[in-house]
Amino acid sequence: MNKREIGSRYESMAADYLIGQGYEILARNYQNHRRGEIDLIAKEGRFLVFVEVKYRKDTGEGDPGEAVSPRKQQRIRKAALVYLYENRLPMDTPCRFDVVAVLGKELRLIRNAF
Repeated sequence: MNKREIGSRYESMAADYLIGQGYEILARNYQNHRRGEIDLIAKEGRFLVFVEVKYRKDTGEGDPGEAVSPRKQQRIRKAALVYLYENRLPMDTPCRFDVVAVLGKELRLIRNAF
């Protein structure tokens, strides 16, 4: 299994987990080639939520919840702005950035991660 297949598998697990938490999944693997990629875009209550999924099989490379670098955060923010623009959503739409950290088979949701 290559990295893309592994990533898709855990993104699907994360989407199912979020649905169980009351989220509505709006998009998977949203891509803007100039601005970046967002793993999942969801709605929870009044919030539009941009979700990064991070997987680690163990803690040898650190905790997956801490793996979203400042550079990656900036790319996700820029892609989120493009998503708002492309979908004609107001710039004052309440938005949040969450992380689903997958460690082995355990999933952990970090709301408002950055």
